Order: sequence, then structure tokens, then C-alpha cells
Amino acid sequence: MRHTWADAHPLLTAYYESEWQIESHDDRYLFEMLVLEGMQAGLSWLTILKRREAMRRALDNFNYETIAIYDESDFDRLMNDEGMIRNRLKVRSIMSNAQAFVKVREQYGTFDDYIWHFTEGKLVVTYYEDESEIPTDNALSQQISKDLKKRGFKFVGPVIIYGYLGAIGIIQDKLKWNK
Repeated sequence: MRHTWADAHPLLTAYYESEWQIESHDDRYLFEMLVLEGMQAGLSWLTILKRREAMRRALDNFNYETIAIYDESDFDRLMNDEGMIRNRLKVRSIMSNAQAFVKVREQYGTFDDYIWHFTEGKLVVTYYEDESEIPTDNALSQQISKDLKKRGFKFVGPVIIYGYLGAIGIIQDKLKWNK
């Protein structure tokens, strides 16, 4: 059995079965998920998944190096793209986060090395009796959120980062009946 949210829509089911909590070490994918998690703030994950392909096209396949050199004309283009979540702060954060992402890669070699160093490369697997027990943040997401903010990242609060860590497979919240 799977988490109940995964049965609410075919896109959620596909995401749950092929991506969610599956360990990833690909920097492009790690950036993509950081963008999507930030864009989700105040919205449903289904809304984000429905717009994902349009965002992929608009954002050069989530290529952080390309996005890091976007200028005002790119910002205007994104704000006028009907497939985007057209929130000015969120769109600006994608651009500034790409720049910060590149800087982290310069320091650590890869963003993967950076993000996984917080757990020394280990998964954080926790079992719960019921979905209602699963937290929205924890000490790890608070620590990483604080560090990302120091590095200039935006839309990376502890709740967003908790979701992000689950999306990329570092945090794996399991239900005891689903061992």
C-alpha cells in the first residue's frame, strides 16, 4: 500500500511510484526539484506536476548554468509564460537560486556532495504508525534551510526543504504497515 495522497490523481500516482523518495544524485534533477518545491509554496503538488513540463520548457530543462545567467528579458519572458507559476518572487528566486546553486557546486564540486554531506551520505528513514504523524519539518530541514539561506537561496524554509529532502530521497518517511 502507498500513502493516500498518491491515489488522488494519476500524476500524483506516477510521481509517487517513479520519483518520490527515490535517492537522486543528479545535480540537474536536484535543481529541478528545488525549483518545483519552491514553486509549490501555497499551492498543491498536483498543480506543480500539471505545470512541470511547461516549466521545463520555459526554464531550459532546469539547466541551472543557463538560468544563472538569465537577465531581465528572461524574467519578463517567464512572467508572460502561461505555463509558469507567475509569481514575481518565485520567478526571481529561480534565477537567484540558480546562481547560488552554481556557487555551491564551485565550493563542493557538486550540489549532490553538498546536500548529502548533512547526513554523511546516509538516508534518513523513519517509520510512522499513521500518515498524520509525519512531520512537515525536522531538525535536519531546519539546519539545511538555514545554511541555504546563508548562501543566498530563497523559498527554502524548513517546510519546503523537508519536502525537498523527501523528493530527492534523503528523507524517507515510511508507514509501518508498508515496510
